[in-house]
Amino acid sequence: MTADTTTPRKTPVRPGAGGVTARPPRLRPASPARRSGWTPWLYLLPALVLLGGLLVYPIYQLGLISFLEYTQAQVSGGEPTTFQGFGNYATLFRDSQFWQVLLATVVFAAACVVATLVTGCALAVLLTRIRAVPRLALMMAALGAWATPAITGSTVWVFLFDPDFGPVNKVLGLGDFSWTYGRWSAFALVLLEVLWCSFPFVMVTVYAGIRAIPTEVLEAASLDGASQWRIWRSVMAPMLRPILIVVTIQSVIWDFKVFTQIYVMTNGGGIAGQNLVLNVYAYQKAFASSQYSLGSAIGVVMLVILLAVTLVYLRLVRRQGEEL
Repeated sequence: MTADTTTPRKTPVRPGAGGVTARPPRLRPASPARRSGWTPWLYLLPALVLLGGLLVYPIYQLGLISFLEYTQAQVSGGEPTTFQGFGNYATLFRDSQFWQVLLATVVFAAACVVATLVTGCALAVLLTRIRAVPRLALMMAALGAWATPAITGSTVWVFLFDPDFGPVNKVLGLGDFSWTYGRWSAFALVLLEVLWCSFPFVMVTVYAGIRAIPTEVLEAASLDGASQWRIWRSVMAPMLRPILIVVTIQSVIWDFKVFTQIYVMTNGGGIAGQNLVLNVYAYQKAFASSQYSLGSAIGVVMLVILLAVTLVYLRLVRRQGEEL
C-alpha cells in the first residue's frame, strides 16, 4: 500500500474560537457628506480669523469704553478710569440734541436711499433702451463718479456751488446765494453729492438683473399693450426683487453712515450743528469735546441700528430663497 501524501485540508477557524483572537474591525472612512460639511468652513477660516481680528476686537473696545468714564483726564493718566455702567447711555438719551441728530440722520438717509434707488433704476432701464455708444459713455461716466474718493468729490461739489466762484450760481442766476448757510439747502447739496457717487452701484446692479430677464417676457408684455411704467411695475420689479432688496439694504447702511460729505461740505456739521448726523456727532463728542465714552456710546447705538437692518436684510434674503 502506498502512503497518502495529500495535504490535509485545513479546517476554517471562526474568529474568537479556540483561543484565536478576532481581527479588529476596519474603521470606515468618513462619509463624503460629513467631510463636505466641514470643507466650506476650512476655506473660510483664514477670512474669519482676519475679520475677527479687524472687527471683533475694535467692537469689543468700543463697547468697553462706552461703559467707562473715559475723557482726556483718563487718557493722560491724571485721573483713574471708573466704571459707569449704563450711565453714558443715560446721559446720551437725556440729551435732546442726540434725538434731533438721530431724527435728522434717519430722514436724510431715507431721502438719499429713495433718490439713489429711483435714479439708479431709471438709468438702468435707460441703458436697455439706448444704443451701444451712448450706453458705453453713460457707463463710463457713472463708473468715474463711483470711483471718485468721497473727499475729492465733496471738495469739487463745494467749489461748483460756491457763492463767489461756483459756476452753478452763475448759470442759475442765484448771485451770491450760499447753499451751505441754510439747513435744508445744505442737506440738499450733500444729498446731491451722495446721490452722484451712489447711484452707479444701483444702476450697474439693476442693469445686470434686467439683462438676465428673458426677452420673451418683456416682448409679451409689450405686445399686450403695457406701458413702460407698467412693465417695470408688474414684470421687472417682481423678478428683480432679490436684487432690489440687496441694493436697498446696502444703500441704507452706506447712507446711514455718511461722514465725509457732511463734514467736508458743511464744515463739520453746519452752523450751530444744524447739519449734524450721527457719525459727525460722535466725532465731535469723542475728539472735539474729548468725551470718548459718549462718542463710543453713540457708535454702539449706530452699530445696534445697523445690525438690526442687516438682520432684516438676511431674513428677507432667506425668505426670497425659500420662495424661489
